[in-house]
Amino acid sequence: MKPQSRRPQGIDPVHRTRARRRAMQAIYAWQLSGGVAQQILAQFAHEQAHEIADLAYFEDLVRGVINDTAVLDAGLAPHIDRAVEEVDPVERAVLRIAAYELHQRKDVPYRVVINEAIETAKRFGADHGHTYVNGVLDKLAAEWRSVEVNAAKQR
Repeated sequence: MKPQSRRPQGIDPVHRTRARRRAMQAIYAWQLSGGVAQQILAQFAHEQAHEIADLAYFEDLVRGVINDTAVLDAGLAPHIDRAVEEVDPVERAVLRIAAYELHQRKDVPYRVVINEAIETAKRFGADHGHTYVNGVLDKLAAEWRSVEVNAAKQR
């Protein structure tokens, strides 16, 4: 008998990783330009559609972050050492996407959210940005996903 996978059927983790990376780039561009969500989505869908295998997830992340920025930033604020707008733009984009996933995408385990954010920060961020991202998200996950985090600690 095959062991049961916790991953929902039809979800390819590689496609989700690519969607998160493209979403980070889109959110980064949005942070710098202040554009409208639809413009950012259209630009990325047109220019990089061949690289975004999970387009629906990409769009959910981008729309979600742009629409819920105030809530996400309010959640992040107590766990960072400066104003959210002063955080490096790459790390800020990574944190906002991960915060959105922790807050709205309960189908994604918190450990996956944090690991994906760390890997994205390693790839695109400053030298030690991933450690900052890890520390902030560990605290945010303990607050927003306390039941899940506590259950994981009991194992």
